[in-house]
Amino acid sequence: MKKLLIGALVGSIILFIWQFLSWAMLDLHGSQMEYTAKQDQLMQAINAADLEDGTYFMPRMPRDTDPTTAQAAMEESIGEPWAVLQYRSEMKAQGATNFIRGWALSFVAVLLLGWLLGQFREVTLSNAVIAAVCVGFIGYLTIPYLNSVWFEGNTIPDLIDAIVPWALAGAWLGWWMPRQ
Repeated sequence: MKKLLIGALVGSIILFIWQFLSWAMLDLHGSQMEYTAKQDQLMQAINAADLEDGTYFMPRMPRDTDPTTAQAAMEESIGEPWAVLQYRSEMKAQGATNFIRGWALSFVAVLLLGWLLGQFREVTLSNAVIAAVCVGFIGYLTIPYLNSVWFEGNTIPDLIDAIVPWALAGAWLGWWMPRQ
């Protein structure tokens, strides 16, 4: 158990450092959060709409719309502009709590990977890296990539995030776990 906890601790630090590099230093996700010179104009219009906090897809019919009307509205929307809006009425400080949560999530993720590797008959550097990259790739395929199928987003940064840090964490665990 001690070996698994130490493996998860170091592995989570590897993931956490990669996340910092990916989002801050390397700005891999810049294309997923573009700037527009019209942001003040857009924010004024959105704030004037008095929305509840949430995620909105537009155009969309209310949930209780009968299927025939909803289908007709969808067909009318083809070829027209559309948007996905993540709205929060108040921006909160990005403080230590978010960093602690990010590290804790990484710890649990690497702990689960370590447990999975522990079920292998033999843990080697190569099978640990392959298993870790598979875990990252499964996460990529089922969340960001699947969302991009419907919402046409750029997921290349997410693909990089699914491979690089998981390969590094897998290499660490593949080196650490077989040690006596």
